[in-house]
Amino acid sequence: MAIKKNVVFNGILLYRRNYRENDMLVKFFTNENGTKMFLIRRGRKQGFKMSADILPFTYGKYEGSISQDGLSYIKEPIETHHYQQISADILLNAYATYIMSLIDTALPEGVANHKWFNQLFYALELINHAIDPAVVTNIVEIQLLELFGVQPWLRDCVICHRNDLPLDYSAAYNGLICSQHWHMDPLRFGLSQRTVYWFRKFSVVELKKIRTIDLNQTTKTQLRKLLDSIYDDTVGIHPKSKRFLEEMSQNRF
Repeated sequence: MAIKKNVVFNGILLYRRNYRENDMLVKFFTNENGTKMFLIRRGRKQGFKMSADILPFTYGKYEGSISQDGLSYIKEPIETHHYQQISADILLNAYATYIMSLIDTALPEGVANHKWFNQLFYALELINHAIDPAVVTNIVEIQLLELFGVQPWLRDCVICHRNDLPLDYSAAYNGLICSQHWHMDPLRFGLSQRTVYWFRKFSVVELKKIRTIDLNQTTKTQLRKLLDSIYDDTVGIHPKSKRFLEEMSQNRF
């Protein structure tokens, strides 16, 4: 089991759980080494010196030992920050937790993915700064489909490749079909053209370039139903964090 000692890494804390009597397991998405599980000895004891540096919704720079296969260890935090608004708002907390659980599921452990490290960082930044968390979540869900191996065809009509006619999403064809072929899928979603526009836009948008997002409720509802269907029926996952988010959204709104 190879271990690299005194390694400096940038990490976003995905989740943590109690381990043994006084210890804690903390999973980070690191920019340099992908997702890694860290053993924090005595992390549950009162007065533990790194308590503030391993809170939920924390990111920063750490020094530690990185194990290729087993548990890794943190020697000390170098500089850490906290997503205060996410931590303070239970609904924002739920959206952020769901996004992190999706990314954790989609990525193989221990494999660096700089693109998705940055995407997660900017997604959490946007949510923390009051950008619509439901829309940020939609963007992450759409762009993660590629990693799950079910990326839909959104460039044009999957059948004839026309791009000058109204389009709708077809689960049967795993992509958009134009009005000339709507009769070929009676179970197509019936999306508005505005929803189709945003679905395609969100598949390529860079989160770091977003400053504001304003979608009407109809579009948001259609996107939510579409993505729920894709994740339930095609991807085949429904994390516990998603169920909690659904309950929170219903209770709050």
